[in-house]
Amino acid sequence: MFVRPEIFIKRKVRHFCNSYYQQKDRAGLKKENFVLISRNCWGGQAYQWLGKPYNTPFVGLFLFGPCYMKLLRDFDNYMQMELDFCDISKYSESYNDYPIGLLGDIEIHFQHYDNKQEANKKWVRRKNRMLAYTNKDDYYFTICDRRRVTPEDIQEFHQMNFKNKLSFSFDSIPGLSNLKHIKFIKDPTKKKGTPPNGKKRFKLTFLYFELVQWLNSGNVVRTRFKE
Repeated sequence: MFVRPEIFIKRKVRHFCNSYYQQKDRAGLKKENFVLISRNCWGGQAYQWLGKPYNTPFVGLFLFGPCYMKLLRDFDNYMQMELDFCDISKYSESYNDYPIGLLGDIEIHFQHYDNKQEANKKWVRRKNRMLAYTNKDDYYFTICDRRRVTPEDIQEFHQMNFKNKLSFSFDSIPGLSNLKHIKFIKDPTKKKGTPPNGKKRFKLTFLYFELVQWLNSGNVVRTRFKE
């Protein structure tokens, strides 16, 4: 397969930069015990970036906004429930071609799992690993404004009694621009008129705040790109 020289060079530069920043972040990480709670693949990518085991069951899956907010409102009780499964989602935009888990009335969409057995096995193992961390100061909660997450949800999220919380938005939300724990991300897919790329969007968040700084100290600081 022929690759144009400029594309080849661009890929090499990107790989070098990613490797440099990844090694820098791994070396700078002081906090070993942390749990990432995310409604999408963001948490899993963060663990991969830092080379750490998944101390959370929220990996390779997503939740629609209403279910995620309900989960957060009663997090401890929901996390004690046994995982069940259903065949058809209550959300019309769900493809129903992957396992759909149920924690009571909450749907968990295991989009990166092949079957219910795999999803259940990894959920239980990682949930038990998470529950071993009883200090909620070690938990880091995130949310983003996609899949039915509303501006009102993000406002409520920032009022919840979690020490470490961070939200990402690809659209400016009136009344929230003064919050230091919300990051507005510039979405390149809008400018180019291309379909949204979820994986690329997740990676973009790492360019707007220092992940390691947040985990080490709980502080959210701007990174190398301006907002």
